[in-house]
Amino acid sequence: MRLHLVRHGAPLIDQDREPASWDLDPAGHDDIDRLLASGVLPDDARWISSTEPKALQTAERLTSTPVLQVEQLGEQRRPNTWVKDFAIHIHRALVTEDMPVAEGWEPARETRSRITDAVARLEADADGQDLVLVGHSTPWLLLVSELTGAPVDLAAWERLLMPDHCILERGVLVQGWGAWREDAAS
Repeated sequence: MRLHLVRHGAPLIDQDREPASWDLDPAGHDDIDRLLASGVLPDDARWISSTEPKALQTAERLTSTPVLQVEQLGEQRRPNTWVKDFAIHIHRALVTEDMPVAEGWEPARETRSRITDAVARLEADADGQDLVLVGHSTPWLLLVSELTGAPVDLAAWERLLMPDHCILERGVLVQGWGAWREDAAS
């Protein structure tokens, strides 16, 4: 069984709305279509998405099969306040997992536990079938760290695309983030 982790496509950023409510930006639909055309996503898999619109809309653009929504696959919880130096906050959150890096931020350890527990339940119910999980960068990086036993790949956060994709099998990263772009270009 393989886990295909998909980071959602580019959202329509609206600083007056909570990021968890953002929709996909139509300008990014071509990038999602390129991921679909790359051939890295399995034809026969169970599709599961975060309940956040940008993730669900990405999943629905990538498959015509039913998509199960799982709230626990959501992004690391953060308040609806724009944070200066966002990238610095994300790096701190991924390194200092036991405490929130800003007021109202979910500690990364809680995000890690939430996402790992949800994926373990989904794998147990999959009967060996591949899973395509559509969600968010921070939880996916924490999950990859948890499943592989490696430290969180901070450099990966910097290079993640919208959308992006990686594959894990039995705790091994068999295709890294962004490799599908290279496949699509060849």
